[in-house]
Amino acid sequence: MNDIATPSNEPTAVAWFKSSHSGGEGNECVEIANLRTGVGLRDSKTPDGGTLTVSTGAFAAFIASVAKGQRGNRCP
Repeated sequence: MNDIATPSNEPTAVAWFKSSHSGGEGNECVEIANLRTGVGLRDSKTPDGGTLTVSTGAFAAFIASVAKGQRGNRCP
């Protein structure tokens, strides 16, 4: 698998959880799931709107860069 995010065709019966950085006031933005093909990402406000899947290596690199303070924009 390459490190480019691709639409996922994973089954919907996977365990999704919200990002620890999502707010609790109804403005949650990211849900994550461990999938057979990598790590699934979706918008918690529109869970049927589509899923992106990235390799576990790409996701680990993303988390490492966030931990080092190399953050992009956060959800409003």
